[in-house]
Amino acid sequence: MAWKELRFALFCLLFLFLFGTIGYYFIEDWNILDSVYMTVISLTTTGYGEVHPLTTKGKIFSIVLLILGASLFVYVITLLARALMEGQFRDLLEKKVMRDKINKLHSHYIICGFGRIGKTISESLKASGSSFVIIEKNKEVFDELKKNGYLYVEGDATQEELLVNAGITRAKVLICVLHSDADNVYTTLTARSLNPGLFIIARSSEKRAERNLFQAGANQVVSPYEIGAKRMALAVLKPNVIEFLDIVTQKGDILSLTLEQIQITDQSFLKEKSMKELDFRNKFGVSVLAVQKSLGDMILSPKPDYIFESGDIIIAMGSFNELEKLSQVS
Repeated sequence: MAWKELRFALFCLLFLFLFGTIGYYFIEDWNILDSVYMTVISLTTTGYGEVHPLTTKGKIFSIVLLILGASLFVYVITLLARALMEGQFRDLLEKKVMRDKINKLHSHYIICGFGRIGKTISESLKASGSSFVIIEKNKEVFDELKKNGYLYVEGDATQEELLVNAGITRAKVLICVLHSDADNVYTTLTARSLNPGLFIIARSSEKRAERNLFQAGANQVVSPYEIGAKRMALAVLKPNVIEFLDIVTQKGDILSLTLEQIQITDQSFLKEKSMKELDFRNKFGVSVLAVQKSLGDMILSPKPDYIFESGDIIIAMGSFNELEKLSQVS
């Protein structure tokens, strides 16, 4: 609103300039240059003195021009200050609200970098209902972050202060997908020192950076280029396998088959029961592909006599509704 008023005020100022020039031209019978000069020094109140002695009509006209000009200048300055203050106040208010929301988060995800990979990860986390914070220094994407309703911290993720502002000490997972391997290594190292129990996934562009990332404290290192290359090779050699993977990793309109991990707790119905006893296929309509033990070992295709323990993580495949039913008893 203030900017519309400002444009109107500037239009009035231009009109007043033309009004003064024409007035001096006809009232005092001056030339255009003298009329313009007198109008400018009157409107700006510089006080250089009159170009020529003024007639009575000219003096009255000058008084009117000075009052109108001074009032209009004050109005324009007020509008500029208001527009500036409103913008700054709104930015400060938005940052405070966002900072308060971030400070309330616990066991959340932190995404360092909002490039192509960071955007895709953010969309997936948002779809799953997970809480996350993005750290990004590229101002060109801030509007997109606001539009999507993402919580974010402005600046370089390699800075310790920004990681703290994103709640690194309370976070569950750090996803480091910065453009530079060196930045990913440094951010991983800093994050590990701030939160020793943090699970860190880092992106690696080059193979040699993978070892550095693990040494810096990353739990997992992912190379998008290597994964992409393997997927392309598999698409050529085993296209049906790729089609199956697409079905179980994406929600489609026809088939809603998906993969899910379900952790067994002390109060779980599944605890201390065998694969055969639970009969997942007939009772829940899902297939158990693997079991991740709390100590880190993974058991593929567990046998019928396998007994589930508290802390086990079941990797199961089925429809969304079937997996949801299994989650409720776990």
